[in-house]
Amino acid sequence: MRPLIALFAPILMVLSAPAHAADVTTFELDNGLEIVVIEDHRAPAVMHMVWYRVGSADEPRGKSGIAHYLEHLMFKATDELESGELSDTVARNGGSDNAFTSLDYTGYFQRIAADRLELMMRMEASRMDGLQLVAEDIVTERDVVIEERNQRVENDPGALFAEQRRAALYLNHPYGVPIIGWKHEANALTLEDAVSFYKAHYGPNNAVLVVAGDVEPDEVLELAKTYYGVIPPNPAIKPRDRVSEPPHLAARRLTYVDPRVGQPYVMRSYIAPERNPGDQETAAALTLLGEVLGGSSTTSYLAENLQFEQQTAIYTSALYSGLSLDTSSFSLVIVPSQGVSLAEAEAAMDATLSKFMEEGVDSEELARIKMQIRASEIYAQDNIGQIARTYGAALTSGLTVEDVDAWPDVLEAVTEEDIMEAAAMVFDIKNSVTGWLASEGAEEMMQ
Repeated sequence: MRPLIALFAPILMVLSAPAHAADVTTFELDNGLEIVVIEDHRAPAVMHMVWYRVGSADEPRGKSGIAHYLEHLMFKATDELESGELSDTVARNGGSDNAFTSLDYTGYFQRIAADRLELMMRMEASRMDGLQLVAEDIVTERDVVIEERNQRVENDPGALFAEQRRAALYLNHPYGVPIIGWKHEANALTLEDAVSFYKAHYGPNNAVLVVAGDVEPDEVLELAKTYYGVIPPNPAIKPRDRVSEPPHLAARRLTYVDPRVGQPYVMRSYIAPERNPGDQETAAALTLLGEVLGGSSTTSYLAENLQFEQQTAIYTSALYSGLSLDTSSFSLVIVPSQGVSLAEAEAAMDATLSKFMEEGVDSEELARIKMQIRASEIYAQDNIGQIARTYGAALTSGLTVEDVDAWPDVLEAVTEEDIMEAAAMVFDIKNSVTGWLASEGAEEMMQ
Protein backbone atom coordinates (compact mmCIF):
# COMPACT_ATOMS: atom_id res chain seq x y z
CA MET A 1 0.00 0.00 0.00
CA ARG A 2 2.97 2.39 0.24
CA PRO A 3 2.77 3.53 -3.39
CA LEU A 4 -0.95 4.25 -3.04
CA ILE A 5 -0.51 6.15 0.19
CA ALA A 6 2.28 8.22 -1.35
CA LEU A 7 0.15 8.95 -4.39
CA PHE A 8 -2.99 10.03 -2.57
CA ALA A 9 -1.67 11.65 0.63
CA PRO A 10 -2.73 15.32 0.78
CA ILE A 11 0.06 17.71 -0.05
CA LEU A 12 1.43 19.25 3.14
CA MET A 13 2.14 22.54 1.38
CA VAL A 14 -1.62 23.06 1.01
CA LEU A 15 -1.94 23.27 4.78
CA SER A 16 1.44 24.66 5.69
CA ALA A 17 1.75 28.33 6.43
CA PRO A 18 4.89 30.40 6.35
CA ALA A 19 6.96 30.33 9.48
CA HIS A 20 5.93 33.56 11.15
CA ALA A 21 9.11 33.40 13.25
CA ALA A 22 11.00 34.25 10.06
CA ASP A 23 11.12 37.81 8.79
CA VAL A 24 9.84 38.27 5.23
CA THR A 25 10.87 41.30 3.18
CA THR A 26 9.82 42.08 -0.38
CA PHE A 27 11.29 44.27 -3.11
CA GLU A 28 10.73 44.88 -6.80
CA LEU A 29 13.43 45.94 -9.24
CA ASP A 30 12.89 48.45 -12.01
CA ASN A 31 12.92 45.67 -14.61
CA GLY A 32 9.95 43.97 -12.94
CA LEU A 33 11.72 41.24 -10.96
CA GLU A 34 9.93 40.54 -7.68
CA ILE A 35 12.10 39.60 -4.70
CA VAL A 36 11.12 37.80 -1.49
CA VAL A 37 13.72 37.53 1.27
CA ILE A 38 13.07 35.17 4.19
CA GLU A 39 15.53 35.54 7.05
CA ASP A 40 16.55 32.50 9.09
CA HIS A 41 19.92 32.87 10.79
CA ARG A 42 19.99 29.52 12.58
CA ALA A 43 22.33 27.93 10.02
CA PRO A 44 24.86 29.47 7.59
CA ALA A 45 22.96 28.20 4.55
CA VAL A 46 20.74 29.74 1.91
CA MET A 47 18.08 28.62 -0.56
CA HIS A 48 18.25 30.62 -3.78
CA MET A 49 15.23 30.16 -6.07
CA VAL A 50 14.08 31.75 -9.31
CA TRP A 51 10.45 31.08 -10.24
CA TYR A 52 8.99 31.92 -13.65
CA ARG A 53 5.31 32.57 -14.18
CA VAL A 54 5.05 30.00 -16.93
CA GLY A 55 4.12 26.35 -16.79
CA SER A 56 2.77 23.60 -18.97
CA ALA A 57 -0.65 25.27 -19.13
CA ASP A 58 0.97 28.16 -21.02
CA GLU A 59 2.30 26.03 -23.87
CA PRO A 60 1.22 26.58 -27.48
CA ARG A 61 -1.34 24.05 -28.60
CA GLY A 62 0.35 21.01 -30.09
CA LYS A 63 3.63 21.66 -28.26
CA SER A 64 2.88 19.86 -25.00
CA GLY A 65 5.93 19.19 -22.85
CA ILE A 66 7.88 22.21 -24.08
CA ALA A 67 7.89 23.93 -20.65
CA HIS A 68 9.37 20.85 -18.97
CA TYR A 69 11.69 20.26 -21.93
CA LEU A 70 13.04 23.81 -21.67
CA GLU A 71 13.59 23.31 -17.95
CA HIS A 72 16.07 20.55 -18.87
CA LEU A 73 17.70 22.70 -21.53
CA MET A 74 18.27 25.53 -19.06
CA PHE A 75 21.20 23.52 -17.69
CA LYS A 76 23.01 23.78 -21.02
CA ALA A 77 25.38 26.56 -22.10
CA THR A 78 24.75 30.28 -21.68
CA ASP A 79 26.68 33.29 -22.94
CA GLU A 80 28.82 32.98 -19.78
CA LEU A 81 28.60 29.32 -18.74
CA GLU A 82 29.51 26.06 -20.42
CA SER A 83 26.94 23.29 -20.60
CA GLY A 84 26.61 21.73 -17.14
CA GLU A 85 28.88 24.30 -15.51
CA LEU A 86 26.22 25.66 -13.18
CA SER A 87 25.44 22.29 -11.55
CA ASP A 88 29.12 21.32 -11.46
CA THR A 89 29.97 24.58 -9.69
CA VAL A 90 27.20 24.09 -7.15
CA ALA A 91 28.42 20.57 -6.40
CA ARG A 92 32.06 21.68 -6.03
CA ASN A 93 30.90 24.25 -3.48
CA GLY A 94 29.10 21.63 -1.43
CA GLY A 95 25.57 22.55 -2.50
CA SER A 96 22.72 20.98 -4.42
CA ASP A 97 20.57 22.26 -7.24
CA ASN A 98 17.57 21.19 -9.29
CA ALA A 99 14.51 22.46 -11.13
CA PHE A 100 10.82 21.66 -11.51
CA THR A 101 7.93 22.35 -13.84
CA SER A 102 4.29 22.62 -12.83
CA LEU A 103 1.07 23.60 -14.54
CA ASP A 104 1.54 27.26 -13.60
CA TYR A 105 5.24 27.79 -12.93
CA THR A 106 8.81 26.66 -13.55
CA GLY A 107 11.43 26.95 -10.83
CA TYR A 108 15.20 26.65 -10.45
CA PHE A 109 17.00 26.47 -7.12
CA GLN A 110 20.30 25.99 -5.34
CA ARG A 111 20.81 25.18 -1.68
CA ILE A 112 24.30 26.20 -0.60
CA ALA A 113 26.43 27.93 2.02
CA ALA A 114 25.29 31.51 2.59
CA ASP A 115 28.64 32.99 1.52
CA ARG A 116 28.13 31.47 -1.97
CA LEU A 117 24.94 33.41 -2.67
CA GLU A 118 26.62 35.92 -4.98
CA LEU A 119 28.03 33.10 -7.09
CA MET A 120 24.58 31.56 -7.40
CA MET A 121 23.04 34.85 -8.50
CA ARG A 122 25.71 35.44 -11.11
CA MET A 123 25.16 32.01 -12.69
CA GLU A 124 21.37 32.03 -12.47
CA ALA A 125 21.20 35.51 -13.99
CA SER A 126 23.29 34.26 -16.89
CA ARG A 127 20.61 31.81 -17.96
CA MET A 128 17.72 34.24 -17.43
CA ASP A 129 18.47 35.95 -20.75
CA GLY A 130 21.63 34.31 -22.06
CA LEU A 131 20.72 30.71 -22.88
CA GLN A 132 22.68 29.45 -25.91
CA LEU A 133 21.05 26.32 -27.34
CA VAL A 134 22.43 24.24 -30.19
CA ALA A 135 20.87 21.43 -32.21
CA GLU A 136 22.88 18.74 -30.39
CA ASP A 137 21.33 19.79 -27.09
CA ILE A 138 17.85 19.29 -28.48
CA VAL A 139 18.34 15.73 -29.64
CA THR A 140 20.14 14.44 -26.56
CA GLU A 141 17.90 16.16 -24.01
CA ARG A 142 14.73 15.19 -25.87
CA ASP A 143 15.78 11.56 -25.49
CA VAL A 144 16.26 12.16 -21.77
CA VAL A 145 12.78 13.66 -21.43
CA ILE A 146 11.17 10.81 -23.40
CA GLU A 147 12.93 8.27 -21.20
CA GLU A 148 11.72 10.17 -18.14
CA ARG A 149 8.18 9.87 -19.47
CA ASN A 150 8.68 6.16 -20.11
CA GLN A 151 9.83 5.59 -16.54
CA ARG A 152 7.34 7.82 -14.75
CA VAL A 153 4.25 7.41 -16.92
CA GLU A 154 4.37 4.66 -19.54
CA ASN A 155 5.60 2.09 -17.01
CA ASP A 156 3.10 3.13 -14.33
CA PRO A 157 -0.57 2.26 -14.94
CA GLY A 158 -1.60 4.63 -12.14
CA ALA A 159 0.13 7.51 -13.93
CA LEU A 160 -1.50 6.60 -17.25
CA PHE A 161 -4.86 6.42 -15.47
CA ALA A 162 -4.25 9.86 -13.96
CA GLU A 163 -3.51 11.33 -17.40
CA GLN A 164 -6.74 9.96 -18.81
CA ARG A 165 -8.81 11.19 -15.85
CA ARG A 166 -7.37 14.68 -16.01
CA ALA A 167 -7.90 14.92 -19.76
CA ALA A 168 -11.55 13.95 -19.20
CA LEU A 169 -12.02 16.38 -16.31
CA TYR A 170 -10.96 19.50 -18.23
CA LEU A 171 -13.05 19.84 -21.38
CA ASN A 172 -11.24 22.89 -22.71
CA HIS A 173 -8.62 24.15 -20.27
CA PRO A 174 -4.94 23.16 -20.75
CA TYR A 175 -4.84 21.70 -17.24
CA GLY A 176 -6.04 18.55 -19.04
CA VAL A 177 -2.69 18.24 -20.83
CA PRO A 178 0.08 16.37 -18.94
CA ILE A 179 3.00 18.46 -17.71
CA ILE A 180 5.51 16.10 -19.25
CA GLY A 181 3.60 16.27 -22.53
CA TRP A 182 1.79 13.79 -24.71
CA LYS A 183 4.42 11.39 -26.02
CA HIS A 184 3.75 11.98 -29.72
CA GLU A 185 4.05 15.75 -29.29
CA ALA A 186 7.09 15.65 -27.01
CA ASN A 187 8.85 13.47 -29.60
CA ALA A 188 8.40 16.17 -32.22
CA LEU A 189 9.72 19.19 -30.27
CA THR A 190 12.43 21.15 -32.06
CA LEU A 191 15.19 23.66 -31.37
CA GLU A 192 12.94 26.38 -32.74
CA ASP A 193 10.16 25.37 -30.33
CA ALA A 194 12.49 25.63 -27.33
CA VAL A 195 14.03 28.95 -28.38
CA SER A 196 10.62 30.44 -29.16
CA PHE A 197 9.19 29.39 -25.77
CA TYR A 198 12.26 30.74 -23.95
CA LYS A 199 12.07 34.10 -25.71
CA ALA A 200 8.33 34.39 -25.06
CA HIS A 201 8.35 33.68 -21.32
CA TYR A 202 11.77 34.10 -19.68
CA GLY A 203 12.88 37.44 -18.32
CA PRO A 204 12.99 39.40 -15.07
CA ASN A 205 9.49 40.82 -15.60
CA ASN A 206 8.07 37.29 -15.47
CA ALA A 207 10.09 36.03 -12.52
CA VAL A 208 10.12 35.90 -8.73
CA LEU A 209 13.42 35.63 -6.84
CA VAL A 210 13.09 33.94 -3.45
CA VAL A 211 16.10 33.90 -1.13
CA ALA A 212 15.72 32.19 2.22
CA GLY A 213 18.22 31.54 4.97
CA ASP A 214 21.14 33.27 6.65
CA VAL A 215 20.87 36.54 4.73
CA GLU A 216 20.19 40.22 5.28
CA PRO A 217 17.48 41.77 3.05
CA ASP A 218 19.49 44.83 2.05
CA GLU A 219 22.46 42.68 1.05
CA VAL A 220 20.22 40.44 -1.05
CA LEU A 221 18.74 43.50 -2.73
CA GLU A 222 22.14 44.89 -3.65
CA LEU A 223 23.27 41.57 -5.09
CA ALA A 224 20.01 41.26 -7.02
CA LYS A 225 20.48 44.73 -8.47
CA THR A 226 24.03 43.85 -9.53
CA TYR A 227 23.21 40.59 -11.31
CA TYR A 228 19.49 40.60 -12.12
CA GLY A 229 18.86 44.33 -12.21
CA VAL A 230 21.03 44.82 -15.32
CA ILE A 231 18.85 42.46 -17.36
CA PRO A 232 16.28 44.46 -19.33
CA PRO A 233 12.63 43.44 -19.16
CA ASN A 234 11.55 41.10 -21.93
CA PRO A 235 9.06 42.99 -24.15
CA ALA A 236 7.73 39.72 -25.57
CA ILE A 237 6.19 38.71 -22.25
CA LYS A 238 2.43 39.17 -22.27
CA PRO A 239 -0.23 38.64 -19.60
CA ARG A 240 -1.39 35.07 -19.35
CA ASP A 241 -4.31 34.50 -21.67
CA ARG A 242 -5.77 31.04 -21.20
CA VAL A 243 -9.01 29.54 -22.39
CA SER A 244 -11.61 28.83 -19.71
CA GLU A 245 -13.79 25.85 -18.94
CA PRO A 246 -17.33 25.77 -20.35
CA PRO A 247 -20.23 24.66 -18.12
CA HIS A 248 -20.11 20.92 -17.51
CA LEU A 249 -23.47 19.39 -18.43
CA ALA A 250 -22.80 15.67 -18.00
CA ALA A 251 -20.88 13.43 -15.66
CA ARG A 252 -18.08 11.49 -17.33
CA ARG A 253 -16.80 7.98 -16.63
CA LEU A 254 -13.77 6.04 -17.73
CA THR A 255 -12.28 2.63 -17.08
CA TYR A 256 -8.59 1.97 -17.53
CA VAL A 257 -7.61 -1.70 -17.66
CA ASP A 258 -3.96 -2.71 -17.41
CA PRO A 259 -2.60 -6.17 -16.52
CA ARG A 260 0.15 -4.49 -14.45
CA VAL A 261 -2.40 -3.11 -11.94
CA GLY A 262 -1.83 -4.71 -8.57
CA GLN A 263 -4.56 -2.91 -6.64
CA PRO A 264 -7.74 -1.67 -8.37
CA TYR A 265 -9.38 1.49 -7.08
CA VAL A 266 -12.03 4.11 -7.80
CA MET A 267 -11.26 7.81 -8.02
CA ARG A 268 -13.72 10.59 -8.64
CA SER A 269 -12.65 14.16 -9.36
CA TYR A 270 -14.85 17.25 -9.33
CA ILE A 271 -14.09 20.64 -10.80
CA ALA A 272 -13.46 23.00 -7.85
CA PRO A 273 -12.53 26.67 -7.41
CA GLU A 274 -8.95 27.72 -6.74
CA ARG A 275 -7.50 30.12 -4.18
CA ASN A 276 -7.79 33.69 -5.41
CA PRO A 277 -6.00 36.80 -4.17
CA GLY A 278 -7.96 38.44 -1.39
CA ASP A 279 -10.64 35.74 -1.66
CA GLN A 280 -9.40 32.52 -0.08
CA GLU A 281 -12.38 31.59 2.07
CA THR A 282 -13.93 29.01 -0.24
CA ALA A 283 -10.56 27.37 -0.86
CA ALA A 284 -9.97 27.24 2.88
CA ALA A 285 -13.34 25.55 3.41
CA LEU A 286 -12.52 23.00 0.69
CA THR A 287 -9.09 22.40 2.22
CA LEU A 288 -10.70 21.54 5.54
CA LEU A 289 -13.40 19.50 3.78
CA GLY A 290 -10.62 17.36 2.33
CA GLU A 291 -9.14 16.91 5.79
CA VAL A 292 -12.50 16.03 7.36
CA LEU A 293 -13.38 13.51 4.69
CA GLY A 294 -10.05 11.90 3.98
CA GLY A 295 -7.12 13.61 5.67
CA SER A 296 -6.45 10.76 8.10
CA SER A 297 -6.20 7.05 7.36
CA THR A 298 -7.78 6.27 10.73
CA THR A 299 -10.00 9.13 11.96
CA SER A 300 -11.38 10.80 8.83
CA TYR A 301 -15.04 10.38 7.89
CA LEU A 302 -14.41 8.09 4.93
CA ALA A 303 -11.94 5.97 6.88
CA GLU A 304 -14.24 5.48 9.86
CA ASN A 305 -17.22 4.53 7.73
CA LEU A 306 -15.68 2.60 4.85
CA GLN A 307 -12.53 1.09 6.34
CA PHE A 308 -13.60 0.30 9.87
CA GLU A 309 -17.38 0.15 10.14
CA GLN A 310 -18.29 -1.34 6.75
CA GLN A 311 -14.82 -2.77 5.97
CA THR A 312 -15.49 -2.27 2.26
CA ALA A 313 -12.21 -0.40 1.76
CA ILE A 314 -8.58 -0.79 2.76
CA TYR A 315 -7.77 2.81 1.95
CA THR A 316 -9.70 6.04 1.40
CA SER A 317 -8.70 9.62 0.81
CA ALA A 318 -9.89 13.06 -0.23
CA LEU A 319 -7.60 15.44 -2.06
CA TYR A 320 -7.84 19.15 -2.73
CA SER A 321 -5.20 21.70 -3.61
CA GLY A 322 -6.49 25.14 -4.42
CA LEU A 323 -3.03 26.46 -5.25
CA SER A 324 -3.47 26.97 -8.98
CA LEU A 325 -3.93 29.96 -11.22
CA ASP A 326 -7.18 28.61 -12.67
CA THR A 327 -9.90 26.13 -11.78
CA SER A 328 -8.72 23.30 -9.54
CA SER A 329 -10.23 19.95 -8.56
CA PHE A 330 -11.43 17.97 -5.54
CA SER A 331 -11.02 14.19 -5.56
CA LEU A 332 -12.24 11.17 -3.61
CA VAL A 333 -10.49 7.79 -3.58
CA ILE A 334 -11.56 4.35 -2.42
CA VAL A 335 -9.44 1.21 -2.62
CA PRO A 336 -11.82 -1.76 -2.15
CA SER A 337 -11.24 -4.61 0.27
CA GLN A 338 -10.67 -8.14 -0.95
CA GLY A 339 -13.83 -9.47 -2.59
CA VAL A 340 -15.41 -6.02 -3.01
CA SER A 341 -15.94 -5.02 -6.65
CA LEU A 342 -15.25 -1.56 -7.97
CA ALA A 343 -18.98 -1.08 -8.51
CA GLU A 344 -19.68 -1.99 -4.88
CA ALA A 345 -16.87 0.26 -3.68
CA GLU A 346 -18.20 3.21 -5.67
CA ALA A 347 -21.72 2.64 -4.35
CA ALA A 348 -20.40 2.52 -0.79
CA MET A 349 -18.47 5.74 -1.33
CA ASP A 350 -21.55 7.49 -2.71
CA ALA A 351 -23.71 6.29 0.18
CA THR A 352 -21.14 7.49 2.70
CA LEU A 353 -20.88 10.85 0.98
CA SER A 354 -24.68 11.22 1.12
CA LYS A 355 -24.60 10.33 4.79
CA PHE A 356 -21.97 13.00 5.40
CA MET A 357 -24.09 15.62 3.63
CA GLU A 358 -26.94 14.80 6.01
CA GLU A 359 -24.90 14.62 9.22
CA GLY A 360 -22.52 17.52 8.63
CA VAL A 361 -19.14 18.22 10.20
CA ASP A 362 -18.35 17.06 13.71
CA SER A 363 -17.25 20.15 15.63
CA GLU A 364 -14.76 18.24 17.80
CA GLU A 365 -13.17 16.67 14.74
CA LEU A 366 -12.84 20.08 13.08
CA ALA A 367 -11.20 21.50 16.20
CA ARG A 368 -8.72 18.60 16.21
CA ILE A 369 -7.85 19.17 12.55
CA LYS A 370 -7.30 22.88 13.10
CA MET A 371 -5.00 22.09 16.02
CA GLN A 372 -2.98 19.76 13.77
CA ILE A 373 -2.69 22.52 11.18
CA ARG A 374 -1.40 24.94 13.80
CA ALA A 375 1.16 22.32 14.85
CA SER A 376 2.25 21.87 11.23
CA GLU A 377 2.84 25.62 11.03
CA ILE A 378 5.25 25.37 13.94
CA TYR A 379 7.08 22.38 12.46
CA ALA A 380 7.32 24.19 9.11
CA GLN A 381 9.56 26.79 10.72
CA ASP A 382 12.39 24.23 10.68
CA ASN A 383 12.26 23.80 6.90
CA ILE A 384 13.44 26.98 5.26
CA GLY A 385 13.30 25.36 1.84
CA GLN A 386 9.63 24.55 2.26
CA ILE A 387 8.89 28.10 3.38
CA ALA A 388 10.64 29.42 0.28
CA ARG A 389 8.58 27.05 -1.90
CA THR A 390 5.38 28.19 -0.21
CA TYR A 391 5.96 31.80 -1.22
CA GLY A 392 7.32 31.01 -4.67
CA ALA A 393 4.46 28.70 -5.61
CA ALA A 394 1.86 31.13 -4.33
CA LEU A 395 3.25 34.19 -6.12
CA THR A 396 3.49 32.33 -9.43
CA SER A 397 -0.04 30.97 -9.01
CA GLY A 398 -1.73 34.35 -8.77
CA LEU A 399 -1.54 34.99 -5.02
CA THR A 400 0.32 37.65 -3.07
CA VAL A 401 2.60 37.67 -0.04
CA GLU A 402 -0.34 39.05 1.93
CA ASP A 403 -2.45 36.06 0.87
CA VAL A 404 0.23 33.64 2.05
CA ASP A 405 0.54 35.39 5.39
CA ALA A 406 -3.25 35.51 5.86
CA TRP A 407 -3.83 31.82 4.99
CA PRO A 408 -3.49 30.43 8.56
CA ASP A 409 -6.07 32.90 9.88
CA VAL A 410 -8.40 32.21 6.95
CA LEU A 411 -8.23 28.48 7.72
CA GLU A 412 -8.81 29.08 11.42
CA ALA A 413 -11.94 31.13 10.71
CA VAL A 414 -13.67 28.39 8.69
CA THR A 415 -16.85 27.08 10.32
CA GLU A 416 -18.77 23.82 10.01
CA GLU A 417 -21.37 25.68 7.96
CA ASP A 418 -18.71 27.03 5.59
CA ILE A 419 -17.46 23.51 4.93
CA MET A 420 -20.93 22.15 4.21
CA GLU A 421 -21.69 25.04 1.85
CA ALA A 422 -18.47 24.31 -0.02
CA ALA A 423 -19.30 20.61 -0.16
CA ALA A 424 -22.77 21.27 -1.56
CA MET A 425 -21.25 23.50 -4.21
CA VAL A 426 -18.49 21.11 -5.30
CA PHE A 427 -20.28 17.75 -5.16
CA ASP A 428 -22.24 18.27 -8.35
CA ILE A 429 -22.06 15.03 -10.33
CA LYS A 430 -22.26 16.93 -13.63
CA ASN A 431 -18.86 18.47 -12.79
CA SER A 432 -17.17 15.12 -12.20
CA VAL A 433 -15.19 12.32 -13.76
CA THR A 434 -15.37 8.88 -12.12
CA GLY A 435 -12.53 6.55 -13.01
CA TRP A 436 -11.96 2.87 -12.43
CA LEU A 437 -8.45 1.43 -12.48
CA ALA A 438 -8.60 -2.34 -12.94
CA SER A 439 -6.38 -5.23 -13.92
CA GLU A 440 -9.01 -7.51 -15.40
CA GLY A 441 -12.74 -8.20 -15.36
CA ALA A 442 -13.60 -4.49 -15.62
CA GLU A 443 -16.37 -5.12 -18.10
CA GLU A 444 -18.14 -7.47 -15.71
CA MET A 445 -17.73 -5.02 -12.84
CA MET A 446 -19.45 -2.29 -14.84
CA GLN A 447 -22.70 -4.27 -14.74
